Amino acid sequence: MIFKDFLDKLLAPAPSILPDEDARLALTALLVRLARSDNVYSDSERDRIDRILRSRFALDAGAAQILREQGEGLEAEAPDTVRFTRAIKEVVPYEERTGVVETLWEVALSDGKRDVEEDALIRLAANLLGVNDVDSAMARKRAEAHA
Repeated sequence: MIFKDFLDKLLAPAPSILPDEDARLALTALLVRLARSDNVYSDSERDRIDRILRSRFALDAGAAQILREQGEGLEAEAPDTVRFTRAIKEVVPYEERTGVVETLWEVALSDGKRDVEEDALIRLAANLLGVNDVDSAMARKRAEAHA
């Protein structure tokens, strides 16, 4: 299993704080999980994820694509969304977690439509990230303005 060590960290009963690189991978896997939640993983969603990774982590196109592909592999192997959000929540300050919710909305809206599955996953993720409803709604509005 390619991500065995990382999954072991995520699944530990009392996980330690993950290094930034692992939190980066957890965010990427969460974005992929969202994009796949409606059973359609489109080129526009992959492109949006790559753009988010380039801007958020100052990566070039190749490095963003590699990170997305690693996130795709991890997402396919990881059992639940709770682990990703916990990994992110432990290392990302609240203000940046609202930015995570905004990026989730950017991916959800990248195909030009809102899906019930994507909405539900974003609501769950926002709650698990500890982002309140008002800040989550504002994040959605910012993403809609960029779409």
